[in-house]
Amino acid sequence: MEIEEFIEAIENEFEEVQNGSLTPDFSIRDMEGWSSMHALLIIALVDNHFEILLNGEDLRSVQTIQELYDLIQTKLKVG
Repeated sequence: MEIEEFIEAIENEFEEVQNGSLTPDFSIRDMEGWSSMHALLIIALVDNHFEILLNGEDLRSVQTIQELYDLIQTKLKVG
């Protein structure tokens, strides 16, 4: 999955995010109403699309969608 597809999957997951509004340098915590529920949705999205289980520390270690995508790619290579 390329970064563009990943961004589209995130946009589809969150009702309050308009399609086409996110970019790789967008901070995930800047999503409207960011909460622990959003974090859980991202963890589930990553598990469903990549079969990788992220934890809270993983999410705290990244700021942007690009950093999250890069973390996933690193875990795919290691896994």
